[in-house]
Amino acid sequence: MPLKILPKDEMVNAVGTKFEPSDWIEIDQQRIDTFADCTEDHQFIHVDEEAAKQTPFGGTIAHGFLTLSLLSRMVEGNGVAPENMLMGLNYGFDRVRFLAPVPSGKRVRGHSEVSDVDRKDENRFLIKQKITVEIEGEETPALVAEWLTMVVAN
Repeated sequence: MPLKILPKDEMVNAVGTKFEPSDWIEIDQQRIDTFADCTEDHQFIHVDEEAAKQTPFGGTIAHGFLTLSLLSRMVEGNGVAPENMLMGLNYGFDRVRFLAPVPSGKRVRGHSEVSDVDRKDENRFLIKQKITVEIEGEETPALVAEWLTMVVAN
């Protein structure tokens, strides 16, 4: 489902709107290594395949923050917005929980739902989306987050 545009007075009615899951994103070792270089987080569990084999995970795993950073791609085009929207701003998170590691080579995808719309004034809305990141073939999600976006309209 693409971005859902609503009249300003109907924005609060968007609570409960669920969106189609995102496309799958592969979390391969190259992506993990690139993220480690960008963040300077080279903990062995992420980048040393031989040492990581000796852990309970049996191999390298993605950084939790790598999975979290992919939320932008996972929810791209999903959401609600008022008519005449000027911009949306990342406002932060109310809650983030990393529930299961993402092994190198696995694929993930996001599921999102509008859980709250708080009208701040005539032209500003604080939108909360609950996002669950599914790991292909696993029961436990990689993470669950409550992501806030401030949307500004004319």
